Amino acid sequence: MTSAASKKLRPLPVPAPDDYLGPGHVVAVMPHEVEVEIRGGERARAQMALSIPYEPSVGDVLLVIGKDDEHYVIGVLRGSGKTSLSFQGAVDLRATGGPLTLSSDTGVAIHGPELEIQTGKLQVFAGAVVEKLGSLYQRVRDTLNVHAGKTHTVVDDASFMTAKNASIVTVETMSINGNEIHLG
Repeated sequence: MTSAASKKLRPLPVPAPDDYLGPGHVVAVMPHEVEVEIRGGERARAQMALSIPYEPSVGDVLLVIGKDDEHYVIGVLRGSGKTSLSFQGAVDLRATGGPLTLSSDTGVAIHGPELEIQTGKLQVFAGAVVEKLGSLYQRVRDTLNVHAGKTHTVVDDASFMTAKNASIVTVETMSINGNEIHLG
């Protein structure tokens, strides 16, 4: 047998009985560690050793590695906890050569004292849009087109429109109702 063939046939090292690598079912959560069930019911405390901050929840299944009485969480197999990324200073999130996609099964929220969007084209597709604003200022350089099935506008105080030319065209009935109507 060649030396290359003998290297392939060497048995893998057998872990010591106190070594562990496998799932840990979270039964309790402490600030920097969790209590997990391993090996079919044995409980161990494991320190969080993930590369990104994760706040585990009871019921999560984590990947636990351990030797003797020291155990560490090195992965999340099934989790419902929260992952938080927090950075000091300015942060630039960029996709080079492809799109950047943010998605969620339940919702996406953006919070901040100010939001700026700069783009060549903005497309919004939604079943409904609800806007609640203190004030809204719009400036459209060319044409503003609105095509609606119906439109309903309620103004609590005064309404004012000015235009170089204006037309109102109806196919059926036009009503103007007011205490006073001034023309001209």
